[in-house]
Amino acid sequence: MPHLTIEYSANLESRLNVGGLLAAAHRAALGTGLFEVGGVRTRAVMRQHWVIADGHPDNAFVHAVIRIAGGRDEAAKKSAGEEIFTAMRDFLAPIFDAIPLAISFELQEIDGRFSHKQNNLHRIVAERGGGGNASRPAR
Repeated sequence: MPHLTIEYSANLESRLNVGGLLAAAHRAALGTGLFEVGGVRTRAVMRQHWVIADGHPDNAFVHAVIRIAGGRDEAAKKSAGEEIFTAMRDFLAPIFDAIPLAISFELQEIDGRFSHKQNNLHRIVAERGGGGNASRPAR
């Protein structure tokens, strides 16, 4: 954990460096110190259909949801959310200054009783040297 999903409106496609946004959010998540490198998953989904505010076609959005395992205290969750949202806002500032843009972020806890997973990433990342290059553009 965590799973960070960033949605964005299709009208941002020509303006938004999606790989750069993913890298910035991913780095910020790792920078919180709350998450293991092998557990962080960051992805983006372009939305073809949306209506925002008055429905004007120039209105755009970027919305992120980070889903994390339970057990962290409220202050840690609040701080992590603020760090990731700040990184996103900073990255998106030039677009925000140019067009109507709604930026939002939400942190959610996953109920472990209903979560199932299997991965070998922690072992493989450790074998690679424990790092990873979050600044590398997403694929």
